[in-house]
Amino acid sequence: MSMDRLVCLNLFCALRDNCQGQDLIEYALMAGFLATAVGTMSPQIAASFITIMSRVNSVVVVAGAS
Repeated sequence: MSMDRLVCLNLFCALRDNCQGQDLIEYALMAGFLATAVGTMSPQIAASFITIMSRVNSVVVVAGAS
């Protein structure tokens, strides 16, 4: 096996096994689905939920920056 092929194979394996950030994406998708469901049920609840999610977003952004 050539050295270039071995390097590419190692890089591919490293990228395939990298799962960092997967949980955050799953939580964001779940929050989006929940926001959509709440928004269709009641506009008053939707406004409160948007405020809560905005605060959660601010905390996540600060946590991601550190």
